[in-house]
Amino acid sequence: MMRRSVMTTLAIWMLLAGAPVAAQTVPEPTPIVIGQSWALPSAVMGAPREINVWLPPGYAEGNQTYPVLYLLDGGTTWQDFHHISGLAQLGTVNGTTRDVIVVGIASGDRRNELALPTEDPELIARYPTQGHSARFRRFVAGEVQPFIEGRFRTSGETALMGESLAGLFVVETFLKEPQMFDAYVAVSPSLWWDGGRLARQSGALLREHPDAAKTVILTLGDEGEEARVLMETLNAHLREDAPLGWTSTFEPRPGETHATIYHGAALDAFRHLYAVAPPAD
Repeated sequence: MMRRSVMTTLAIWMLLAGAPVAAQTVPEPTPIVIGQSWALPSAVMGAPREINVWLPPGYAEGNQTYPVLYLLDGGTTWQDFHHISGLAQLGTVNGTTRDVIVVGIASGDRRNELALPTEDPELIARYPTQGHSARFRRFVAGEVQPFIEGRFRTSGETALMGESLAGLFVVETFLKEPQMFDAYVAVSPSLWWDGGRLARQSGALLREHPDAAKTVILTLGDEGEEARVLMETLNAHLREDAPLGWTSTFEPRPGETHATIYHGAALDAFRHLYAVAPPAD
């Protein structure tokens, strides 16, 4: 009898173990929303363009105005909006940087939008759509900046950040249209484009502009001799030919590669540009 009872209990347990668990009501997931996104109509570009905005957590609670960081390659898929806006959020949470609005300007055809025209026939053949950075700059100045300034409480303090080809666009912008932003952050800029012509012309371009207060932050990883020489050329002209009031810093990062340099360099740039003011005595 005892054996039959044990066998019966074991059979029931095995049957229950193999049976599906009774369905439970699981609530629908709540999306995690970190920002706002627009398909901004653009007459300059001829099609709507993706613009993403991160606001400081306390934005809705008062009337404070905020500096704006404009981020190139600022899309949410395979681009840099998430990790750069995360640095802004981190600075707010731990109190190490001032609150800032991050505006991500998504890229489409990067060599079309971020690279200046080249005279190199090999590059022209490889990238036939290249060389329209001036048009993209008109889009940023004439459509993106007015959209942001008209919709959000901005303080008038602006910065432009980009890496690689976007860093090249940053360099070209402060050399040719420095009035567009107050500060410029170029991480591992692709100065090799068009044989390094932009770096070699940087002195003459800098001398064309009146005195103004601008901040330039440059950094470069371990990216070979050509990249190092071109960065040295650009930095030499910034020291010798920049208008009065300009401040430029260069921090080499030999322990980083082109693929690994951006996040840490961007964090340091945040701490430089948006340092928290010391408490008043």
